[in-house]
Order: sequence, then C-alpha cells, then structure tokens
Amino acid sequence: MQEQPVHDLPERLALPLPTGEPWWYWLGGRPGLDLVNTLRERWRRRVETLVTPEDLERWLVRAEVLTESSDVAVTPEVLAEARALREAIDACVTALVEGTRFPPAAVRRIDGWLKYAGVRPALALDGSGVPMLGERGEGHSPRRALGVIALDAARMLGDPAERARVRVCASDTCSARFYDRSPAGRRRWCSMRTCGNEAKARRHRARARSAA
Repeated sequence: MQEQPVHDLPERLALPLPTGEPWWYWLGGRPGLDLVNTLRERWRRRVETLVTPEDLERWLVRAEVLTESSDVAVTPEVLAEARALREAIDACVTALVEGTRFPPAAVRRIDGWLKYAGVRPALALDGSGVPMLGERGEGHSPRRALGVIALDAARMLGDPAERARVRVCASDTCSARFYDRSPAGRRRWCSMRTCGNEAKARRHRARARSAA
C-alpha cells in the first residue's frame, strides 16, 4: 500500500462525519497501527472515521486484510468490536511510548481476537464435484480480518525488538501512531512530507525571526 500524505482536518468539519473514508491515511507501517489511526485528532476532537459498518468494510479491503469478494457483511456489532480492538491496541501503544504498565484489559482484548487469526478449515467441492478439505483465506470475513490485525498488534507488542520501533508522531498537532522502519530507528515524524516538513518550516521561521 502506497504512503499517502496526512491532511489536516478542516477546522469547520461537521461532526459526526457521515463517512470517514476521505480522512483515512496509511502511514502506520503495519495494519495494527493503521487501525489505531482511524480515530483522528486524539489530542483534541477525537474524530471517528469508522463511522458506519460500510466504512469498516471498505477500510478492511483498503487495508488488504479483507477480500472484496467476501460474502460476510460487517454488522453494527462488528463495527463496535473493531473500535474496541482499536482502542485496546492504542492503550498498549500509549503505555509503551509513555513507559507505563500495559493495561491488562487491553491485552486480554487483543488476545481474545487471536482465535480468529488461526487456520480456518473449509470443505468445498472441487471442479469434479468431489469434497476437498482446505483452508479459508485470511480475508474471507470481517472477524477473520480483524483477527489478522490483532495478530499483527500482538507480534508488534510481544517482541522486544518490534516494541522498540513503535512511535507517536512528534508533531503537536498530529496523533499518528507509526512503526519506525528506518535503518537507524530514529524517525520522529509520521511523514517527512507533512509533519516533518512543517516542523522544519517552523524552525526556519523561528531562526528568521531571531536573526531579524
């Protein structure tokens, strides 16, 4: 999935949104953090972009964990469960970044989704009409897709080397969570094209004022 720039939300944005799709971005570096980033402006307005079950279904397809051919629709119940999983992942990310204890309830919620990420047998007829035992694809249902995201979060949180690369954007006006894949592991911004460039511009203006 290609990186997309993060656009600031308009100040006069009518809330709640009818759909959050125009405001999704994919800078997390892994599915678990991209899910966390579907709640925008966590420091201020907390803008929900998984507004409807259809939003979640489209987001899972865009995240490449649900196939477009899935015949299992997202229900309001699954939408609520997805939001709860998202907040459990973020609670763990926040604890990690702040150096506080991981919340046990959040860890249990992530763990509860892992059963959906395992092998899912399927019995189907082959081309000659003979039953064949196989496996359902990862993207065959919304819950399976969310289980895959939970597994990604579990791998990220459960491995010391991966935990060390979880970040929150250093910008005061960005709440993006991201996974630092830079060789040196010192990345500070969710995107140099947006938050990084804005920070450089602010420093330049400050130096110009000082010189003046």
